[in-house]
Amino acid sequence: MKAQMLEQIKGKLIVSCQALEDEPLHSAWIMSRMALAAFQGGAAAIRANSVVDIQKIMETVDLPVIAILKRDYPGSDVFITATLQEVDELMVAKPPMIAMDATLHTRPGELQLPELVAAIRARYPELLLMADIATVEEARHAALLGFDCVGTTLQGYTPETKGKSLADHHYAFLREVIEAVRVPVIAEGNVATPEMAAECLKLGAHAVVVGGAITRPQHITRRFVDAMIQPTQLQ
Repeated sequence: MKAQMLEQIKGKLIVSCQALEDEPLHSAWIMSRMALAAFQGGAAAIRANSVVDIQKIMETVDLPVIAILKRDYPGSDVFITATLQEVDELMVAKPPMIAMDATLHTRPGELQLPELVAAIRARYPELLLMADIATVEEARHAALLGFDCVGTTLQGYTPETKGKSLADHHYAFLREVIEAVRVPVIAEGNVATPEMAAECLKLGAHAVVVGGAITRPQHITRRFVDAMIQPTQLQ
């Protein structure tokens, strides 16, 4: 079953359908319609946040879901599926894959990453695990811990990588991660155009996740508005 999902998404597009509480499209029903639109457009899988969104999406489309649960904890900047509690909550929906922060930052709770992965494997042996990483070192570490795939999700979003982008230096980071690990590498993080997605696959990414460029209309609108500002308006 594990190999089946990884094969299903190989060379394909995964659409991230997420809207946080302060965003205009925050609604499990709306995210399920976003997922349906992605399905009709040819997406091979969906990435989604929260149990209610995931359940509604899985009821609506026959696509595998990469599940996450974002939750802030005091004293830690790890917020993507940070503890075993989030994994247990997500497994109510029975997604085939769960993604989690696999950076080397201190996690909340009693279990750090090696112990957490071991606990998840013991409790849910059939579950696929995706490692959201920000550095090549973290990718290597995640592969050694037995993650089924690695995503470049957090590059540019951690203190040590702030300001960096996946496309920098002709996708140097993506190429380095692909060379560093033997597990599938999923390109994710500010993939803004179809051309960028195609380039990621050309460089060897197993699949590509696109979120805001498809499913966040406020961001899409801002890109158009910013591009249309006349030079005189900036003075």
